[in-house]
Amino acid sequence: MSRKPIVVRPRSIGLSSLRMGRFYTVASVELGNTTTKCIIVTTNLETAEIFEIEKEIRMTRGVRPPVKGEEVFGRTLTGVDLTRESVTELVSDILRTALNRARLDIENDLHFVVRSTGVTAGFADPEEVGAIVKALAEGCLHAGVAPRKMAAAISPENLPPSLRDFTWLHKVYFDGAVASSLPPSNAEIVANEMEGELVTAGLKGAAKSTDVDFRNPVMTLDFGTTLAGRITDNGHPYAKTIGSFAGLAGAIPDALVRGTGNVEEQTGCILDIKNSERPRKNQIDDSWVDEILAHIRVVRVPTGISRFGTVPVNVKAAEESDVILMGVDAGENGSGLLDLELIGRKIAEESSIDTLLALIDVVQFHVVQRLVNLAISEGLILDDTSFGLTGRAITTGNKPRLINSQLSLEDGKRWTESHQLLFVEDGLAMGAAVAARCMNSMGTIHNPMGGRKGDKCIMGARMKRQRS
Repeated sequence: MSRKPIVVRPRSIGLSSLRMGRFYTVASVELGNTTTKCIIVTTNLETAEIFEIEKEIRMTRGVRPPVKGEEVFGRTLTGVDLTRESVTELVSDILRTALNRARLDIENDLHFVVRSTGVTAGFADPEEVGAIVKALAEGCLHAGVAPRKMAAAISPENLPPSLRDFTWLHKVYFDGAVASSLPPSNAEIVANEMEGELVTAGLKGAAKSTDVDFRNPVMTLDFGTTLAGRITDNGHPYAKTIGSFAGLAGAIPDALVRGTGNVEEQTGCILDIKNSERPRKNQIDDSWVDEILAHIRVVRVPTGISRFGTVPVNVKAAEESDVILMGVDAGENGSGLLDLELIGRKIAEESSIDTLLALIDVVQFHVVQRLVNLAISEGLILDDTSFGLTGRAITTGNKPRLINSQLSLEDGKRWTESHQLLFVEDGLAMGAAVAARCMNSMGTIHNPMGGRKGDKCIMGARMKRQRS
């Protein structure tokens, strides 16, 4: 009988405990294709456990439309226009709302803010995404966040007095490695590269509340509207990124439900369906699964293209960085999404919306299996590679149970017989907490997050590396 999948959900913490001095509090601000979030998390600097304080989540389609004189510099996957001014206003309001509800003082209680975006469809290349990250920063500044809380500290003196005993800045400096993983040497491989970094760090951080030693080597996937994630090797003291992911994720189930009439046909998504996240045990027709999967490509991203699954990519940069770039698409750059809408409509009419939602769980399992098969065929999965997943389109419904019980290796053996498997809610927000700690050298040597699974803390090796 299969074990239940390990699903990590952030625990909450009281305000009185938070202000005891050993907690490091970070706001994760993410502008996504479907949702825009501010999730406030805090880390116990003695145990490395991460707690959730408050969150504010809104549909990105609710951003105000451009007004006269504003320049549209990007749009979401469903075509919602974004301007610097509208993004600034949205982010500022969401951040303030979350802080006010949590009763946190922005100057004294909030230590750091990390910004990220999955909105990449409306950009020409990965470099252009920097414009939207700047707009996110302007939103944080407008909310009252000091610039020093969005950049790495140079020395312990740049940190609040209550945190100086927990930093190692007097011995090491931040050299770009987050949770002991180096980014690709050319960081412009995919437009949402930072998401992959944060998710990988977040899964490592979330594991600290379990008995799973989720350290390098790892494979991580974030199934938001678009796909993000990385594969690392077992390098010491830092692992290298050897695999990266791009393309569509939650956009696929969103398309399937948009054709049913249960959601708005242009910008609707599966989140609009009440209780869409709960498990369902409806009878599934395998021919429906095959028909959907026929429109989904899971491949190594080919050379000579600049966009895959609507996401800007730089395949040449990947090759120069010795990174295998893999992706998921529906047709060519999302051209198959309309076909999926029609299939979803047919299934809902012939059966029910509940059957379609159960079917989506099975489809998402097969997408994950294909990604694992591809990574194995490219030689990226090592004997001790752990696998972590996060994102709205993979941690809901029956997906964790299906993946846990059926995900297999090349020889047919179940993944969980020889490799670790972890599901995490809000992995990106947890990654913001981890990244902020790494940028300010706040590791816990007796409970390390970096290094290889089973190994000791890498602090000594880092010091030796930086001296040389």
